[in-house]
Amino acid sequence: MSGPVGVGIVGAGVISDTYLENLTGFPDVRVVFVADLDVTRAATQAAKYGVPGHGSVAELLAHPDVELVVNLTVPVAHVEVGLAALDAGKHVWTEKPLALDRQSGRKLLDRAKEKGLRVACAPDTVLGAGLQTARRAIDSGRIGEPLTALALFQSPGPESWHPSPEFLFQAGGGPLLDIGPYYLTELVQLFGPIRKVTGAGGRARDTRVIGSGPRAGTEFAVTVPTTVTALLEFERGGSAQVVFSFDSALLRTGFVEIAGPLGTAVLPDPNRFDGVTALHLSGQQDPEQLEPRGHHASRGTGALELARAIRSGAPERASGELAYHVLDAMLAIEESLAGGQSIDVESTVEIPSALPEDWDPGAKTL
Repeated sequence: MSGPVGVGIVGAGVISDTYLENLTGFPDVRVVFVADLDVTRAATQAAKYGVPGHGSVAELLAHPDVELVVNLTVPVAHVEVGLAALDAGKHVWTEKPLALDRQSGRKLLDRAKEKGLRVACAPDTVLGAGLQTARRAIDSGRIGEPLTALALFQSPGPESWHPSPEFLFQAGGGPLLDIGPYYLTELVQLFGPIRKVTGAGGRARDTRVIGSGPRAGTEFAVTVPTTVTALLEFERGGSAQVVFSFDSALLRTGFVEIAGPLGTAVLPDPNRFDGVTALHLSGQQDPEQLEPRGHHASRGTGALELARAIRSGAPERASGELAYHVLDAMLAIEESLAGGQSIDVESTVEIPSALPEDWDPGAKTL
C-alpha cells in the first residue's frame, strides 16, 4: 500500500487527547476511527479532533481503512486488544507496558511474526529531541564508554491528581511498571541489554484515597510495591542504580545521570520529549549545555515512526522486542524483590540506531 497509514485509536481516556492532537496533525498518518467501551466517550473524542468514525472496538477492527491500531487501554487489556487487532490483520502500537507477564508478551510478539505484522510499544519519549540529542552525544564518545548511571523518580503518587488512579496501584502499575519503562528504555538505548538485576523495596500503605475528580475521597486498595530500587548490570559492561517511588513527599523526578571516563552527562527527563543535556567534562569548570536538536512532537511520535517503517520495510525503533526486554527486566526486578536474590534477565535485544537529526514528523513522506 501507499499513502498515509490509516490509524484507529482504542481507548478514549485521559492520554488519548495528546495522541489524537498529534496524530491528527501528522501528514503520514490518517486517524479514521476512535473506539472505547464507552461509545459516548469515543464519540466525544472523535468529534473533538475531527475523526470521521467512532464506536466499539469490534467496529474499529472491522474497519477496512484501519491499518494500525493504537492501543491506549489500561495495562491489563493491552495483550487482549493487541491480539484481537493482529487477528484482524492490523499492526499494533501499544501503550506501555507491553504486557503484564512474559508469556502473554511473548504470545503477542509471536502472533505478530506469524501474521507478518508489527507490534511496537511506548515509551516513544526516547525518540524525542531531548533524549536523541543526549544519545548522539554519548554515542559519539563525548563522555567515553558509559560506565555507571543513576536514575531517580520520587513522588507522593498519582492519586492526588488522577481521577481514576486504581490501575496505577495494581498489577501492571506501581512506579516500576508505570514509570520504569521510561527510564529503563533510555538506559538500554545507551548501555545495551540488561543481563542481571537486584531489586529491593516495598509498599508504604495498603490503601490510598483519590484526591481529585468526581470520585475524590474514594479509598482503594494498593496491591503492588510503591517503592522499588534496583541495581542493573548490562551485557556489555556497566551498571545503573534506579529508584522508583510513589512514597516520597519530596518530589524528585526526571533525573538520569550517565558517567564515563571522560565526563558525566545529566540527561533530560525520560518522560518528556525535550530538555537540555548537561555535559560535565573532565578538565572543564562549567558544564556544556546541549539544547535539544530535532523535532518538537510528543506522544504519537512512535506510532508515526512505526507507520513510516511499515511503508518502507525498515525496522521500527520503538519495537515490541525492545519493550519485551524492558518488561523482562522489570519482572526480574519484581522477582528479585520478592525472593531476595539477584535474577538473570533471559531476553536480549538489538539496539536501534538513533534518529537522524533532521527526522521530521511534520513532513509528508508517504
